Amino acid sequence: MESVLIVGAGMFGLTTAIELRRRGYSVTVLDPGPLPHPLAASNDTSRMVRMDYGDDALYVELAGKAIEGWRVWNQQSGRTLYHEDGFLMACSQPMAPGEFEHDSYQYLSKQGYDLQRMDSGRIKQQYPLWNGDRYKDGYLNPAAGWAEAANTVIWLAEEAQASGVELRLDTQVSGFIEADNRITGVITSGGYRESAELVVVAAGAWTAALLPDLAEVMQPVGQPIVYLQPVDPDLYRGPQFPPWAADIPRTGWYGFPANRDGIVKISNHGPGRPMTTEEPRDLNAAEVSRFNSFIKDTIPSLAEAPIVNSRLCLYCDTWDGNFWIGHHPNKGGLVVAAGGSGHGFKFAPVMGGLIADAIEKVDTPYAERFAWRPKGEATAEAIRYTGE
Repeated sequence: MESVLIVGAGMFGLTTAIELRRRGYSVTVLDPGPLPHPLAASNDTSRMVRMDYGDDALYVELAGKAIEGWRVWNQQSGRTLYHEDGFLMACSQPMAPGEFEHDSYQYLSKQGYDLQRMDSGRIKQQYPLWNGDRYKDGYLNPAAGWAEAANTVIWLAEEAQASGVELRLDTQVSGFIEADNRITGVITSGGYRESAELVVVAAGAWTAALLPDLAEVMQPVGQPIVYLQPVDPDLYRGPQFPPWAADIPRTGWYGFPANRDGIVKISNHGPGRPMTTEEPRDLNAAEVSRFNSFIKDTIPSLAEAPIVNSRLCLYCDTWDGNFWIGHHPNKGGLVVAAGGSGHGFKFAPVMGGLIADAIEKVDTPYAERFAWRPKGEATAEAIRYTGE
């Protein structure tokens, strides 16, 4: 039975551990803890689950499989990890060919999905909390929703341990055991050395710190998140207030229904702020100002809601926005599974299979897209808005 050490107990690491254990490997996951780690991308209240990817057939297909998987996970877990409240794409300008919203609408419609086209009148009627005078076009995709990120990670950890995975939450990996261009284990911050036949680095934003040769192709990027406490949270619960994106190619803003605690989360998926994993996660004045301006023009009632928290979510951004899953070309025994780029969590139900296939060098339609690759021209997924 081949022994595997996985560095990182986030979504990438845990789903890989479960799948490799299912395939007969001996698996140990190392993480400094606690779980979910409060600074990791797999933490927090919510993550978007949608298959809207323009006309990118590969991501649409993969997201469709993931949504099926989320439904199965709800049944298996006995919990509502995934809330299928739909996904509203709102536009202040008419959707036009070549733009993300239009191409997503057209492609999904051709695939047979029952999307509801929106106009100003319908937005006012169906979503009265929105500024229907500003938002004049868009659509609702009912086959979408949001996942409870932290609770999903907790459940995955339980599933991993139940399957026989050894999970160590007090271990900080600081380096690797290497000989003759082959990785044979890890070195912890305490100087402990542990060997394995295969090491998988699934350390999210910390990946490039462990493997500096990846700094040219992936980096930590901070994205603003704001948490609001409306007076009447029930007005903002799904599905009457679904997950949404508002002019996302031009603003980067998207958000979620109120969670169980009545908190409404609004996030940005834009250029972000390049930073290190050690820097403070506080929003600066410009980021707060940009949020305040946006929310007043979009969902005016939330402009009066108190901000109960705000922070930067740390993406592990690859140069092209695609995941980074594959064997290191120059170091045998080492696989990297990282580069979520702010859109990876939705794929949790299929991610373990993708990574395990890459480990076993199975030829799949996804292998080439996510494989080790030289830096080149940025793809559509990596090109985010540049300003409002």
